[in-house]
Amino acid sequence: MEKQLKEEKVFKDPVHNYIHVQDEIIWSLINTHEFQRLRRIRQLGTSYLTFHGAEHSRFSHSLGVYEITRRIISQFERAEYPDWPEEERMVALCAALLHDLGHGPFSHSIEHAFQMNHEDWTCKIVLGDTEVAAVLRRLGEDFPGKVASVIQKTYEKAIVVNLVSSPLDADRMDYLLRDAYFTGVEYGTIDMDRILRMLRPYQGRIVVKESGMHAVEDYLMSRYQMYWQVYFHPVTRSSEIILRQIFRRAKELFDTGHSFRFLPDPLPGLFQRDLTVQEYLLLDEALVQTAFMQWRLESDELLGQLCSRFLDRKLYKYVEVESLDMETIDDIRHAFEAAGLHPDYDLEIDFPTDLPYDVFRPDNESTEKQILLLDKHERLVEISEVSDIVRSISGLHRGKYHLYFPYEKVKAVLDQLPESTASIFIQK
Repeated sequence: MEKQLKEEKVFKDPVHNYIHVQDEIIWSLINTHEFQRLRRIRQLGTSYLTFHGAEHSRFSHSLGVYEITRRIISQFERAEYPDWPEEERMVALCAALLHDLGHGPFSHSIEHAFQMNHEDWTCKIVLGDTEVAAVLRRLGEDFPGKVASVIQKTYEKAIVVNLVSSPLDADRMDYLLRDAYFTGVEYGTIDMDRILRMLRPYQGRIVVKESGMHAVEDYLMSRYQMYWQVYFHPVTRSSEIILRQIFRRAKELFDTGHSFRFLPDPLPGLFQRDLTVQEYLLLDEALVQTAFMQWRLESDELLGQLCSRFLDRKLYKYVEVESLDMETIDDIRHAFEAAGLHPDYDLEIDFPTDLPYDVFRPDNESTEKQILLLDKHERLVEISEVSDIVRSISGLHRGKYHLYFPYEKVKAVLDQLPESTASIFIQK
């Protein structure tokens, strides 16, 4: 049974001004050790090496997603919209709060390195022998399963999933605003109040009143700009590459029986991809960076160099090329190897792409990834059918190939590289 707190709890927040907690369950979830761990996981991974203010955590973001969801639901309930199932309030609020619970150190970089998925870990924590699961079970033995199914996007009430995970959801609105604030850029500023006022529950999903289209256009433009100016910033990509290489090299050494000078639990389980939930919860950025500091002194020179690069921000340089085919890539790798470089560690090729929005296509009837507008005649229309702006930025594969490399090592062997390869790396 849902219980209200005797006195509302309030978090002061730089993005939303205040975050309001009125439910005992939400307050209890925030105070579990699994949720408090998110204070030790940065929201933007390695972006703090590019934007020095980007030190904000998954904890603050999760509170923000909860607050936006709370505001939307409160608005629906005040207006008494018949299409909003009021009994789903707590499921939606808990899923919003806990949606990022399974993120690991440096978020997506560690997922990529060890083929993990944070949503899978979130569900394991929600369903496992944890403080979070014990709190959720106060609302019924089946309640953790309901929250997990919202996160897995399989919940029977699609409108609840819509709130937490859709092209215009509480998660995206918070991270655009929060990431823009802490990186100091202007691109992420959106008129969230206007968007929230225009949201409507309609026929089992969340739609936007047609008069709110321009606010949604601004939101999608903001997302587009944030991806290219912040999330895909080449310096951030460089630090992510070195981070992945550290994990890759450490695992290679572990697999060959290397005797590490420092290898605390749960790192062996991470390398073996055999972690329990309790072991996984020991992983945070404090532990990983401590390991990196110790690995600087490892007998393996490559691992030591990579860790020093990351900790001291001696990142790889990069060059941009318009196009790159597999034959050219193979030629570069062979040339690097012949010059004594390590093509797996001294070269990384990156081609970032972003799809800011999936436009309507007649052969794709799924509306899960689409924003629907509700006109005054209560007809639904997909936004890209009426917005030139949305059509113009949708499906764009913008960007050039970026080749990342350790500048001083490549410079030292430039005279040993074929002219066709050397010319790529001495661009002005």
